[in-house]
Amino acid sequence: MNLEHARFNMIEQQIRPWDVLDQTILETFGFIQRELFVPKIHQALAFADVEIPLGHGEHMMFPRVEARMLQTLKISPDDTCLEIGTGSGFVTACLAHLSKHVDSVDIHEDFTRQAEERLFNLKLRNHTLHTADALRDSASTKQYDVIAVTGSIPRYLPHFENQLAPGGRLFIVVGQGAAMQAMLITREADGEFTRTKLFETHLKALAGANSDTDRTFIF
Repeated sequence: MNLEHARFNMIEQQIRPWDVLDQTILETFGFIQRELFVPKIHQALAFADVEIPLGHGEHMMFPRVEARMLQTLKISPDDTCLEIGTGSGFVTACLAHLSKHVDSVDIHEDFTRQAEERLFNLKLRNHTLHTADALRDSASTKQYDVIAVTGSIPRYLPHFENQLAPGGRLFIVVGQGAAMQAMLITREADGEFTRTKLFETHLKALAGANSDTDRTFIF
């Protein structure tokens, strides 16, 4: 496979047609080597318009959804980010490339370990990875400019909003079934929140998110 040709086609045929026109995001997908974050057994799918299996029933997001999420979050070099769901580490790498620092948490220890190795090999150091259950572990008081949630929740709960700094942006997918709603939540300077529906998509639920839809998320 011609990697650069496949990468170019991913950007031009999948990402750009999904209204991802921010040149910084397009360049990030050209720069971060997505093939290094794909399990070897699925290397041929590195740039395909599919959700690539990672193990534990988890998958990498569609490239177009990853790119649309990153564009929506309007990440700047001074931003501190939180990622819920490290997965392969590819989105972590993109966030690290675009921002000042990334904290990322995943429930699967092997995902965290493998992602750390991949990020190290790319010489990315502005990140901290955590193995934890983001829906049940102790609440954090740290606030972030950007929060990217890479798994869905069945209904909207406002807890993640509490970790947004003034002006902070949160991307999350809410719903059940085939049609879920991607949302952008912004914390305004006066402490109020703006919640905007973006587009319909489908994203696997965060581990444990469907087991008790009435509880409050406390990470």
